[in-house]
Amino acid sequence: MQKVFFIFGLTFLLMSFLYPFISKFPFGKLPGDIFFEGSKFSIFFPIVSCIVISILVTLIINIFKI
Repeated sequence: MQKVFFIFGLTFLLMSFLYPFISKFPFGKLPGDIFFEGSKFSIFFPIVSCIVISILVTLIINIFKI
């Protein structure tokens, strides 16, 4: 269990250092992401972005066999 927390901690630390580069990727703006803006509210469903991120994380986990 400690190994899993350690890996998550390192992952979040790495993501925080790489955030300026990661923010330039078009996640959240892909075709298929649903955005609706009304007069007093807005709704955002990043469906395609979530699918792409899920596939990438699955591939990374399967490569490293955590």
